[in-house]
Amino acid sequence: MAAETLNTELSHEASGHAVFPPFESRTFSSQLLWLAISFGLLYYLMSKVALPRIAAVLEKRRLTIASQLDDAAVMQAKAKDASDAQDKSIADAKTNAQALAQRARDTLAAESDAGRKTLEAELEGKLAAAEATIADTTAKAMANVDSIATEAAHAIVERLTGKAAGADVVASAIAATKQS
Repeated sequence: MAAETLNTELSHEASGHAVFPPFESRTFSSQLLWLAISFGLLYYLMSKVALPRIAAVLEKRRLTIASQLDDAAVMQAKAKDASDAQDKSIADAKTNAQALAQRARDTLAAESDAGRKTLEAELEGKLAAAEATIADTTAKAMANVDSIATEAAHAIVERLTGKAAGADVVASAIAATKQS
């Protein structure tokens, strides 16, 4: 049999056609044995070494992602709470600012009103003093009017008639003019 296969090989080589070694029928049974041994060894290594490591890496990755998602959810909740607190503090600050502005307006209005009333009171006092001064000046002027009118009447009568008029006649004429 060895001689036949050797002759077959030589005849194939002589004809230029070499047989592909896996398809050679005399080595087929040993190839199947080594295939089974290699497959079994590869299966054992994959199931005991490589796949558990891959499974551990995938599990670790899944846990890391889940942990990071949980952390992100917690951070998002904290950010929302912080945003709500900030919005509330801004609203409170606006309310306080409006209240302060209103108090300032009220205070300024009260001060302005008090200043206006004080100024009005001062002006009324000055006006009353001015009216009193005018009335006093008018009374003095009216008192002087009688004496001036008397002197003017004496001067006019004396100039027109050439004689001095009597003081009682001039005083009665002035009194009669005042009554009418």
